[in-house]
Amino acid sequence: MLRRRGGAALRGREEGAHRYRMREKIVAFGDDYWIEDDTGEKAFKVDGKMLRIRNTLVIQDSGGRDLYKIQERMLRIKDTMEIERGDGGTAATIKKALIAPLRDRWTVKVPEGEDWSVQGNILDHEYRIDAGRERVAEVSKKWFRIRDTYGVEIAPGHDAALVLAVTAAIDQMAHD
Repeated sequence: MLRRRGGAALRGREEGAHRYRMREKIVAFGDDYWIEDDTGEKAFKVDGKMLRIRNTLVIQDSGGRDLYKIQERMLRIKDTMEIERGDGGTAATIKKALIAPLRDRWTVKVPEGEDWSVQGNILDHEYRIDAGRERVAEVSKKWFRIRDTYGVEIAPGHDAALVLAVTAAIDQMAHD
């Protein structure tokens, strides 16, 4: 079961927001991992697949249906990963900023909506994902006492699987 630090973890939680528990370095390519919600229920499965040309992670719902596929983009100046929908088509493209002197910066290009910006301390899992002035998600290690675990709180109205796929991709890119 998940434990929160005192009542502080609940303060400031947005009404209707969903919180998920992820492990640092979520999976190595070739491994599988379950993402749990804040009640400990298995919500999404991350299936790490090894391919010849590009490594791939597949985000599946609890029933095993492919929702998103995360693939490394080879031979790019900036670190880039692409997220494809399970049924085809680009859902998002993630790029790391070339120069980020004070904190980590990433951009997430979303073809069918406003682009997202990711800022904060990626390596320590303390960052925010915003679409303009609107918060999409917040990532923090402070919510859980379990070692090597961090939480992702997703604001209402956002595709949880896509946000978790972006978080998993950034984790892979930051820790490789």
